[in-house]
Amino acid sequence: MDIASFDLDGNADAVEFCPYPTLHQLLAAATYTLQEDGDQPIRSGSISLFSATSSGLKLLDRVQTPGIFDIKWNSGVREINVTTNSIAHHPLLAQATSDGFLTLYSLHPIEFSLSEVCKEKVSSSMCLCVDWGSNGSSISVGLSDGFVSTLALREDQLQITQSWEAHEYETWTVLFDACQSQLLYTGSDDCSFSCWDLRQKSSSSMVFRNSKSHKMGVCSIAQCPSDSTMLLTGSYDEFLRVWDVRCISRPVMENSVCLGGGVWRLKYHPLIGGLVLAACMHNGFAIVKIDGENINILETHTKHDSLAYGADWQRAACVDDGNKGGLLVATCSFYDRLLRIWKPYSLE
Repeated sequence: MDIASFDLDGNADAVEFCPYPTLHQLLAAATYTLQEDGDQPIRSGSISLFSATSSGLKLLDRVQTPGIFDIKWNSGVREINVTTNSIAHHPLLAQATSDGFLTLYSLHPIEFSLSEVCKEKVSSSMCLCVDWGSNGSSISVGLSDGFVSTLALREDQLQITQSWEAHEYETWTVLFDACQSQLLYTGSDDCSFSCWDLRQKSSSSMVFRNSKSHKMGVCSIAQCPSDSTMLLTGSYDEFLRVWDVRCISRPVMENSVCLGGGVWRLKYHPLIGGLVLAACMHNGFAIVKIDGENINILETHTKHDSLAYGADWQRAACVDDGNKGGLLVATCSFYDRLLRIWKPYSLE
């Protein structure tokens, strides 16, 4: 059921609900707009902060930025001392941009506004994706030249800790293992899905690489919240694949399903087991249920008229009480600049 929509100020490519208790209604939406201007193209972007409820969308704040490829909230509670203001226990939003910077914003919990905490030039190449480690102080970034960098957040500063050539082409997705923080998964336009051991400080050591299963680039990786041995990958070849990594030297693909469009983003629901939201580029959005060996498409959402890129679940308090009818989903599409929130009919 459609709840509300909003026309953003640029091409929309990422949406992220705030995971912090009491702030689940807050939704960040990012844009990336390319303007051709002779030999120097201009890549501009923005982050828009909304209140998203079953009553609709309300714009709370907007920050103008370089073109954004990815955003991600931290999920833990940290204390950070900033010279101008204490932001202890405030959520942080990481932003990966086309100018090669990683930028962190703090959220003011009363005014519901974003303010820049720090930024770091990661590379002369574009930052394409970002993920937080479970410790709340480690961040990984994938780059357009195939490199991957990890950074450490120390007080109010970002410091690059490692950088290595992980792939031959663009690194589209990075994911820290939720239970083994020394492991980092990466996916690339070179069709490979890899895992790295970050304990090798000088140069990360490859744990495994699968370059045969995906017929096109790997652009999304997700880890099951209730079973850390289960990973999902999404690819331009339109398949969602399920992996078991208990045999760490050689991942085994247990099953797969064709979603009819390049699987750009995958999001497990944080509270409902086996429930996955997929952004399928040319084929809208899909809700998938994974139960053992069975994978079923429960629902598709095709109300967007452009590339389906951004998707996320709201971690609603009512879900903790077993009321799935309160579930909200946020999705966005690129060229039509559209943000939508809706309730899945298959879960009512």
